[in-house]
Amino acid sequence: MKIKQYSVRSLLLAGLFFCGAGLATAQDGTIYPLDAPDESNAIPLNTGGVEDQPASESWFRQWGDPMARNITEATLTPFLPDPDKANGAAVIVAPGGGFMWLSMGNEGWEVAQALADQGIAAFVLKYRLFPTAETLDGFKDFMERPRTPPPAEEGEDAAPAPRRPQRDLSNQLEDAEAAYAMIVNRADEWGIDTDRIGMIGFSAGAGLTMHSTLNSEKMDLAFIGPIYGGMGEVEVPADAPPMFAAIASDDFLFGGQFGVIKSWYDAKIPVEFHLYQNGGHGFGLGNPDRTSNKWFDAFVHWLEVNDFMETATGK
Repeated sequence: MKIKQYSVRSLLLAGLFFCGAGLATAQDGTIYPLDAPDESNAIPLNTGGVEDQPASESWFRQWGDPMARNITEATLTPFLPDPDKANGAAVIVAPGGGFMWLSMGNEGWEVAQALADQGIAAFVLKYRLFPTAETLDGFKDFMERPRTPPPAEEGEDAAPAPRRPQRDLSNQLEDAEAAYAMIVNRADEWGIDTDRIGMIGFSAGAGLTMHSTLNSEKMDLAFIGPIYGGMGEVEVPADAPPMFAAIASDDFLFGGQFGVIKSWYDAKIPVEFHLYQNGGHGFGLGNPDRTSNKWFDAFVHWLEVNDFMETATGK
């Protein structure tokens, strides 16, 4: 299978710059050790491990949120709605973290619970990651390294910067496909309409959502929601699902680009795009006094208008 390219390098850098900026400007941006939380509801996906990974999974806290790194065993955690509110829709939730850690609270559990409160069965995908340092101190040192981009060369004869190799997202794609398959296989048990399974992701999780949409031959997503993901152009499959996308104009991943939106528009596939005045990167469900705080309400409204939340007996 030919892998359709979707730049993940910017999403890797997003995690690094986002963490570094937080460390420099926010007191609670300090990385603190954290004992692994109880994940008794997490279901193993049994997709295998990670090559050349000597470290065990570990957790830390930053900005008050729990983060996991060195994940070698993928899991899926269901957040099922009250049966009286359930509408049959389901959403896979993919947290971000530059494919080196996962923001499990801000971009995972909190979002899944908010979806469940709307009657949507939500499933947090804890996917496998690229290795980071074994010790927390080593991880801190790595995250705090200066990462100022080198100045661009000037002049007509300047050589173009070499393209860095794309990260191999085979593990992450396999995890997403396994999550989708589990939801389909247990749809009756969980009260899910298999024609209304979507996926939403944040930052690197948005990248995984897009990568799955462009490359998976096993997932038949009804809709996708990349939130503050990469904005470059993509080659849209003919059977791509409708897309809801949101990003803030002061997010360094935006940079005035509309490529992925135009790609969907040119492919004549339904697309809704929200560009917020402010919010920065990594806002999750929202930060105080930012216009991006209303994106979740807009997303739910979009789902309703497009009948993704319609029960078998109607709205």
